[in-house]
Amino acid sequence: MSRLTIFICSLIVLFLGPLSNLSGQLATASATGDIFAEVIPVFSARETAQMNFGKFSPGPQGGEIILTPESTVFTLGSVFKGPGTHNAASFYVSGDTDASYSINLPDEPVVITNITSAKTMVVDDWVSIPSQGAGTGLLQNGFQVVYVGATLKVGTLEDNPVGIYKGSYNVTFDFN
Repeated sequence: MSRLTIFICSLIVLFLGPLSNLSGQLATASATGDIFAEVIPVFSARETAQMNFGKFSPGPQGGEIILTPESTVFTLGSVFKGPGTHNAASFYVSGDTDASYSINLPDEPVVITNITSAKTMVVDDWVSIPSQGAGTGLLQNGFQVVYVGATLKVGTLEDNPVGIYKGSYNVTFDFN
């Protein structure tokens, strides 16, 4: 190799060497990313008042007691309302502010049973405020109270003897 060739090669290495280091530095970059997460209140529902049809006496033909979500009672047939209190059920529903939810009341009649005689009555025609359906509830300020009423089918005194009748039912709240 001639001196001129060695000199030219040395110049190439001298000029290209720093460029190769520079290109290595331009190939990487870093940045900081942010992470976000929000813990929201747990969606929940709990009964705050039991459904109570109150005290009554069945007549010779029986009938119905209609309990509205506003806690008003109407009787049909030969049912005589007695003294004392009655009230619709209420549920305290809570969760994320302004979340909407659906209310699902029982589809089937519910049987309540006399705790002494085992005789039964049927509860059906469920209604609520807000009304049952998809997205009908709204948690303003993170909560809402749902009121539930229904109709109690009453037989004769032989069918439904004196005593306390109990049962349970399910209301489902589906959060959207």
